[in-house]
Amino acid sequence: MATIQWEAFGPLHYVGFITAFVSGVIHLVLGIQAFPGGLGIAFIFAGVMFFVGIAAVLYDTFTRRMYQLGIPFTAGQIVLWYVGNQPTLASLLSSPAAVVDKLAQVILIVVLVQLLRMG
Repeated sequence: MATIQWEAFGPLHYVGFITAFVSGVIHLVLGIQAFPGGLGIAFIFAGVMFFVGIAAVLYDTFTRRMYQLGIPFTAGQIVLWYVGNQPTLASLLSSPAAVVDKLAQVILIVVLVQLLRMG
């Protein structure tokens, strides 16, 4: 059975795990609320994929590939949210979950780019 090598992870990894976890939980909650519609299924899928990425990195399975795929996947989440919602300041103020989610996703992208650069 594979084990997690905690000593292999630095602070940057933990920031990535936390931000992916936050975004994953938000997507799962929103997906469950919107289920069984298509949007609900899409949100659940996105949430699960954040957790798959976390697990793959924790268990050192295709780690570099997860970083490479995580960048466009997460950026796509931001683009789809923006196109689908056309957010205004008022709408952002009324949706703290959206603000937390998008901040987590932007931070996650920065972390993934940095982890790729580190090799």
